[in-house]
Amino acid sequence: MMMIKHTISRYRLSLAAPLLAAMLICLLAGCNAPSSTNSSSSQSSNQNGLQGTNLDGTPAPDFHLVDQHGHTISLAQLRGMPVILTFFYTHCPNFCPLIAQKIHTALDTMGSNGQKVAVIGISVDPEHDTPANAQAFSEDHGLASYTHWHYLLGTRSQLSPVWAAYYVQGLPPSAQIISSSQMIHSSVVYLIDKQGREQALLDYNFTPTELASDMKILLH
Repeated sequence: MMMIKHTISRYRLSLAAPLLAAMLICLLAGCNAPSSTNSSSSQSSNQNGLQGTNLDGTPAPDFHLVDQHGHTISLAQLRGMPVILTFFYTHCPNFCPLIAQKIHTALDTMGSNGQKVAVIGISVDPEHDTPANAQAFSEDHGLASYTHWHYLLGTRSQLSPVWAAYYVQGLPPSAQIISSSQMIHSSVVYLIDKQGREQALLDYNFTPTELASDMKILLH
């Protein structure tokens, strides 16, 4: 069973409004994602030299979820390596593939150091994200080759507390979806250091170069 091992601090509560404001909403109908992974970025350097919104080293909420291979993964077990954490659904037509490709490109430019970074994608669509679909998504977007890549799955009751802890909106249950325009989720990327602390938040507009630079800082 998934467990959240984090109590949201007053700091995180005060940060929630700007974080939510920064979260890009992925719309299936009429959503125009940038066509290139080299698009201009809106990120800005924070005081620790990282691109994105400074999260001030807040402890990242822990979880226990099963990945595409059936392995139980927790954030705590990834201590000792920096973590890229984001949220996907496997049939997303725009932002999810874009973010996945940017992550792949960033890690690829890092050479062997790219294998020292953990990448976590957490499902926002428990009704449709199966292990087979997650594995296909991984292969289609260049992430399957990374040793520490995990597409985390679960039931709605298991995933909902994780979404809440990271201020993310999941897709509504299939029975409640009337039109494709209702299928929305938040497109953000958390950068977590080796000690399990949130250091920066990127929106979908980051570039692979910026992400690679940030991960080099967090590695060393």
